[in-house]
Amino acid sequence: MKVKVIITGSNGLLGQSLLSLLLNKKDKYEVIAFSRGKNRSGRNDFQYISIDITDEELLKEKILSINPNFIVNTAAMTNVDACENHKIECDKLNIDVVAVLTQVAQKINAHLIHLSTDFIFDGKKGNYKETDIPNPLSYYGVSKLKSEEILLNSKIDFTILRTILVYGKVFDMSRSNIVLWVREMLAKGKEITIVDDQFRAPTYVEDLALACMVSIDKNATGIYHVASSELLSVYEIAQQIAEVFHLNKSLIKPISTSTLNQTALRPLKTGFNLSKLNNVLELHPKSFKEDLQRFKQSLM
Repeated sequence: MKVKVIITGSNGLLGQSLLSLLLNKKDKYEVIAFSRGKNRSGRNDFQYISIDITDEELLKEKILSINPNFIVNTAAMTNVDACENHKIECDKLNIDVVAVLTQVAQKINAHLIHLSTDFIFDGKKGNYKETDIPNPLSYYGVSKLKSEEILLNSKIDFTILRTILVYGKVFDMSRSNIVLWVREMLAKGKEITIVDDQFRAPTYVEDLALACMVSIDKNATGIYHVASSELLSVYEIAQQIAEVFHLNKSLIKPISTSTLNQTALRPLKTGFNLSKLNNVLELHPKSFKEDLQRFKQSLM
């Protein structure tokens, strides 16, 4: 029997990456993809459903008709400042959708895999474990924490994969990410300013997609932290991108967070303790620089 998997947000960076990964094992998985508008994956060898998942009744109806074993929810409003400015839209996608997915999952006994973020933490200590107490600084962080609480208070089988600053490239991108943006700006010879007092461990999207697949294969439940293995300042991240792609590092200028006047507060120092990921999911992410080399190879 094939494992039947619904991916919500299948047109996004993680959605397309996971779709490709599962479709490469068609003998094992049957994949149904939900996203807005037309299918942007560049593939048509699977069932694609164009849907606004904030339409609660339609979402319920579609999932019930498919009766999946797993739902992987990669859909979210992730623009941190937009969430701060548009709280109602943020709630709809980041909280209300998760509540509906949880209700339906309980009804059909499906396992829900949900993506969360380092932004549920306040960034005062860094190297966060799954058991550390959240304290979000932004409305985006609050919305993702509320979505986690829905699952934690439910009776369903669930997996929460928290991640940090996801990057990569897929067939049809609707938005950029830090690696592509820094590479593009430097390739054009443009000077860029990058914060040197925020620290992150960026996540290669292929590793995150793999963590989703392994969670399915192992029927893993609970919370897991997924990121690269080394904490770097965002300025250091940009410098490493320049090095790997042989671009001009001197175009990168450091600035402090306080000069940015961003709408939403950001945690200064995140990064994850990956022990649980290593031991339970048996995944061992590498350093950002090693992942960048892999990413560079994939672009050739």
